[in-house]
Amino acid sequence: MTTVAEQIVTALADLGVRTVWGVVGDALNPVTDAIRREDRIEWIGTRHEEAAAFAAGAQAQLTGTLGVCMGTVGPGSLHLLNGLYDAKKSHAPVLAICGQVPTAELGADFFQEVDNDQVFRDVAAFRHTITAASQMPRVLEQAVQAAYAAPGVAVLTLPGDVGAAEVAKDSAVHITRIPARLAPDEEQMARAAQLLDEAGKVTMLVGTGARESRAAVLDLADHLAAPMVLTLKAKEGLEADNPFQIGQSGLIGNPATHEALKSADALLMIGTDFPYPEWLPAGTATVQIDTRAEHIGRRTPVDVGVVGDAGLSATALMGRLRRKDDRKHLERARSEYEDWLGHQRRLTDPEHDKSLVGKVRSLLDNTEDKIRPEVLATLIDRHAADDAVFTTDTGMSTVWLARFVTMRGTRRLLGSFNLGSMANAMPQALGAAAVDRGRQSIAFCGDGGLTMLLGELLTAAAYDLPVKLIVFDNGRLGMVKLEQEQGGLPEFGTELSNPDLAGLARAAGLPAARVTDPEQLEAAVIAALAAPGPYLLDVVTNPEEIALPPKTSVDQAWGFAIAKVKEGLVSRGAKA
Repeated sequence: MTTVAEQIVTALADLGVRTVWGVVGDALNPVTDAIRREDRIEWIGTRHEEAAAFAAGAQAQLTGTLGVCMGTVGPGSLHLLNGLYDAKKSHAPVLAICGQVPTAELGADFFQEVDNDQVFRDVAAFRHTITAASQMPRVLEQAVQAAYAAPGVAVLTLPGDVGAAEVAKDSAVHITRIPARLAPDEEQMARAAQLLDEAGKVTMLVGTGARESRAAVLDLADHLAAPMVLTLKAKEGLEADNPFQIGQSGLIGNPATHEALKSADALLMIGTDFPYPEWLPAGTATVQIDTRAEHIGRRTPVDVGVVGDAGLSATALMGRLRRKDDRKHLERARSEYEDWLGHQRRLTDPEHDKSLVGKVRSLLDNTEDKIRPEVLATLIDRHAADDAVFTTDTGMSTVWLARFVTMRGTRRLLGSFNLGSMANAMPQALGAAAVDRGRQSIAFCGDGGLTMLLGELLTAAAYDLPVKLIVFDNGRLGMVKLEQEQGGLPEFGTELSNPDLAGLARAAGLPAARVTDPEQLEAAVIAALAAPGPYLLDVVTNPEEIALPPKTSVDQAWGFAIAKVKEGLVSRGAKA
């Protein structure tokens, strides 16, 4: 006879699930035992369930296949929450299997009992506690279908006595995935075409929802002579070999995107729910195309909303639009972008700091020849494979990746871009490495993020997951430091007393190196990326390096200056 646990595990394997992440324990023992006997699925035991959820979400985003993680009764399930919220906000199909106290003890405030159906109400598109084997396989089918349909999180809670219960002899699992492309409404397409035709200068803001429709979106940009601002997630698939793109907007953006958005007569948003309305132009005629109706107009007022697939909508627009022959708007934006790139590249030149002498150099932030994070990011970009998977921690690591790493070839990019969690880069890289151990998986780790889930170094070593952990070790919570200084506050509470992170990694069983000398950096990067298994490269970078946003207000600039004065006073023992 087949048990509930066995039926779940076999169904997941049939769906194409190849890895399950989590921490073993009591109520889930029937499930982990079924995994042990299922040759198609690898169990990877993490040191913290949060890492398991991040890894499962990463796999779901990379493959489109259901990611699966597990946490046992009470605290084990609660630890999943942060990673599951990241999956929800990233629209990644993930199934969390959670343990529960025996059914006879439900509602009795038993040891470790938590009401999972209430706890996961907000994060999950579907959640249910299986209290009898007769509910199978219907509840499993509902959970998986809901995760794929959202796409998002489904949570199945399994009391220990139910997992070992036998299902009916004629019980069979039927899960159907039906891919669909939503065609746009013709009337709305006509209105959108009229608005764009009447606009002199059009700027496009393109998100990850258009990634699979690259050719159609680039053709549309050419037709409109429109510069293309890419969201961070749209770098993947839309950045390389794109003569219309001008980089990102927001805090990680550049002056070209700011000017292109501000000077446009019309804004065309495709496949993006860009969450920062303050960086969008006010009073500009706007067309928004998205597969999700709830996204239309929730960031900025929209004149024409089109609910439809990005590629189908772009193609339909092309058939209605007049070609714009005046390309000055596009050419100006591209020229400004190339100028900005040139300034950024100068920071990556090893001779840059040496060329600045005397008073000029004393006013700068790198008087001790510390390693610039821009140089580290550039070297990783130069030597990483064209099919590498990159993950990045929230904070300054993301800034350096956004500005200095190009998503060329078939490179992929993952991060906590919607939730904004710390500590995501390493577990997401573990998830990517488990999908394909022959493909480079490179994590841009902040020192704060890495040390938050430091135990997962042991996971990388135990399962020989060939992640390359590149640590931007500036001894700071760098983004918080920047936020404080822009507000005129002295830096406080952001300094990190870090150990030798390479030494810690070696103690955990990983090869590692620590770099403090700029002259040794490139050789260290090459060695790290060439290592056959997991490797940690601890690079001590300049903590004073900053990345100013494309538009800095007078108040922000003045606040930064005041903060620097206060920091100087504090450093000499005075009160700020």
